[in-house]
Amino acid sequence: MQYTEVEKKFRIDDPDTLRARLREKGARSSGTVHQVDQYYNSPHRDFLQPPIVSEWLRLRDQDGTTSINFKRWLPLGAERQTHCDEFESALSDGEAVRRLLEALDFTEMVTVTKTREEFLLDDRLTIALDSVVGLGSFVEFEYRGHADSVERAHEELSQLIDELGVELGERDRRGYPYQLLGRQR
Repeated sequence: MQYTEVEKKFRIDDPDTLRARLREKGARSSGTVHQVDQYYNSPHRDFLQPPIVSEWLRLRDQDGTTSINFKRWLPLGAERQTHCDEFESALSDGEAVRRLLEALDFTEMVTVTKTREEFLLDDRLTIALDSVVGLGSFVEFEYRGHADSVERAHEELSQLIDELGVELGERDRRGYPYQLLGRQR
C-alpha cells in the first residue's frame, strides 16, 4: 500500500481529550508543525469540473521544507470514496516548482494553512490533529501499515476509533480545499 492512502477525517471539538486518550494507548507524538498547502488546477484537465472533486495537486511548505503531492480519490467521482492513490516527493527548490507550474499554466485554486500535531500508534496508524485557519479543528486517522486490502485498513481504523471512545464530529469526506472553496458536500 505504498502509494495508497486510507484515512478517516472528522471535525473535533475537544482535541485535548483525544490527545490524552492517544497517550494512554501509547501513541507517540512527533511534535507540532506548521503547514501551508497550495492547491493547483491543471490547464489540460479541470480538477474542479466534476461535481465531486477526486484529484488534487498540492505544494506543501512545512517548517522550511517543500513537497509536491498528487492525490486521486477512488472510485473516481463516487459519493463515498474509500481511498486514494497518493504520490508525494520532497523538493529541493519549492519556489522553482511553483514557477514551473505557473509557466505551464497551472493556476492556484486555494491555500490551506494549518497547524498539525501527529501521533504514531503501533507503527501502522498515524493520527493527525489539525487546526485549520478558517475551518477549525479536525482529526485525521490514517492507516500506514501493510493491510491485505483497503477494506481491512478501514476495519483497523474503525476499531481504533471505537477503542478511543472519544466524541467525534461530522465526518469530512472531501478535504480542506473542498471546504475552503465552498463546494457542496
